[in-house]
Amino acid sequence: MFHLSAIPLEILAGVFIVEKFLENSEKTEKRRQLMFIKSYVFRSELLNLFIVNFDALKFPSLTMSKIRNATLEELKYMRKEANTIEYQSPELMEPVIMEYVKAEHVWRSFMERTITYNFEESFRDMIFILNFIHDVKLFKNNNPDKLFIYEAEKNVLFLEKAKKVLGSGIQKFLDYTIELKENYPNTFDELISDYELSSKIRDS
Repeated sequence: MFHLSAIPLEILAGVFIVEKFLENSEKTEKRRQLMFIKSYVFRSELLNLFIVNFDALKFPSLTMSKIRNATLEELKYMRKEANTIEYQSPELMEPVIMEYVKAEHVWRSFMERTITYNFEESFRDMIFILNFIHDVKLFKNNNPDKLFIYEAEKNVLFLEKAKKVLGSGIQKFLDYTIELKENYPNTFDELISDYELSSKIRDS
């Protein structure tokens, strides 16, 4: 039996990069398998990060229930709206930032795959995220009782970097749900169900 939980994280991370190679050459079944592995990453290592990120949003106002019930066109409109991201408060951005720090090993795995497969754009994205994480860790090491976001608000470049990292997470999640809705509706339902359940557990 095929157990996703037995797959090492570095292999799962590599799927995001290898998928580009396979897009035009591999059979539909192979792409389907990769989609399920990708789904595992979103439903495990990065699940809490996305939940916290969505909970902190002011605009667009998005919930897993709203995403589940949306038509494909409505999802695409949500994605268009997500080109402009606003958060409810700086204080709610801080937990999202710390989730990115916790997931540092995931971003490093992604970066290694971008090097292996020579995907320059994805490599730059990972470097940007890892540089941001480095800034956060450096600040927290020197100021463990202070919020990084307050420091970022003192510097326009720092604040823009934080917003770019957090906002791109929302955008990529919506890109993925659109892909699932179009091609793998059952996996779409399973993914959103996991997020709804996890959100309820967090709120209970």
